[in-house]
Amino acid sequence: MKSLFDSETHAEILNRIDKLSESSQGEWGKMEVGQMLRHCQYPLKVALGKHTIKKPNIFMRLLYKGFKKSMYDDKPWKHNLPTAPGFKVQDNRDFKEEKDKLVVLINDFYGERTKKDRDPHPAFGDLTYDQWGQLEYKHLDHHLRQFGV
Repeated sequence: MKSLFDSETHAEILNRIDKLSESSQGEWGKMEVGQMLRHCQYPLKVALGKHTIKKPNIFMRLLYKGFKKSMYDDKPWKHNLPTAPGFKVQDNRDFKEEKDKLVVLINDFYGERTKKDRDPHPAFGDLTYDQWGQLEYKHLDHHLRQFGV
């Protein structure tokens, strides 16, 4: 499984983001490209300690526990999965601004590639170093595939 902590994977993700344009259309889902770029910032902000989300209730924790392994395995996520409430973006977003912010966060996350200890994920609990890098890659890959890059 690829990891955003890997230098080649980091470069690949940035190159794919660079292929997006304001006119990029999603192949599934409801988000337009600026909204997707904004949405992709939230998990990175959580990993960097720059954004907090409400801890899920007991029912949702059990649901997340069953979903956790798929967060960092090699199997692509299904299309049209539900979005966590704290990560939904419903208003229109400026493409260039959101793209620039996402690139900064990706570089910040990659810049912390030597940091071995992180706080538990609010929904998925304790993640290993490898799982954090894989999770962040997989989320970005899912949405870049959504927009054909």
